Amino acid sequence: MLHHVEMNVSKLQKSREFYDLLLPKLGYTLSQEWEFGFSYNFDHTYLVFVQTVEKHLEPSYHRSETGLNHLAFHAQSREQVDEITSILEGQGTNILYKDRHPYASGKDVYAVFFEDPDRIKLEIVAPN
Repeated sequence: MLHHVEMNVSKLQKSREFYDLLLPKLGYTLSQEWEFGFSYNFDHTYLVFVQTVEKHLEPSYHRSETGLNHLAFHAQSREQVDEITSILEGQGTNILYKDRHPYASGKDVYAVFFEDPDRIKLEIVAPN
């Protein structure tokens, strides 16, 4: 079981607004907040978001470089994937692979791919 993931973000407040909307819908609860970060947890796993210090803001993140490609979250249902997709589109979030949505991973995987404020790719996958 994964213990935690810590992500540096370029604009803490913008990331906070984004993840405050997304993570509670997936069952995560806000567990900590401090001047330069916040965290959410679900069961025994937690996600930590920390403001990147200025001297490390450039170059910015890109998922095609060495490192994290994307994070995938479990959805409770296809309806939840659709609901979250609608919310994300309503706030102007970049939905990836729109021409193949919701089957971008193949005909047996119902999911939405999108980017957070730092263009970190996220995925929400419905159970089969």
